[in-house]
Amino acid sequence: VQLQASGGGLVQAGGSVRLSCTASGNFFKIVTMAWYRQAPGAQRELAASINTGGSTNYADSVKGRFTVSRDNAQNTMYLEMNNLKPQDTAVYYCSMLITTTTETTHYWGQGTLVTVSS
Repeated sequence: VQLQASGGGLVQAGGSVRLSCTASGNFFKIVTMAWYRQAPGAQRELAASINTGGSTNYADSVKGRFTVSRDNAQNTMYLEMNNLKPQDTAVYYCSMLITTTTETTHYWGQGTLVTVSS
């Protein structure tokens, strides 16, 4: 199982970026999907998550600005980030809890950098 994230880049404060993450390989089910982020010198933190039923959860710092969604048919998760602030600058990692023939475990994407300039 592999996760491929894309969509990062440089954006001005107040701008928008859309990230995507697609799972590929042999598996039965994607249980939950989540976006984490790690700012320079900081610990990795949960930004947003979405479960099988579509219920979402957001960090307080991104509520009202970020929207997480999923396309189950395409095994893909998105993160729409609006009204970006310099403090949103971080490497964004996607993570999925996936069930295969032998286990249910978390998989991680390679990370995509989002830089917000002031």
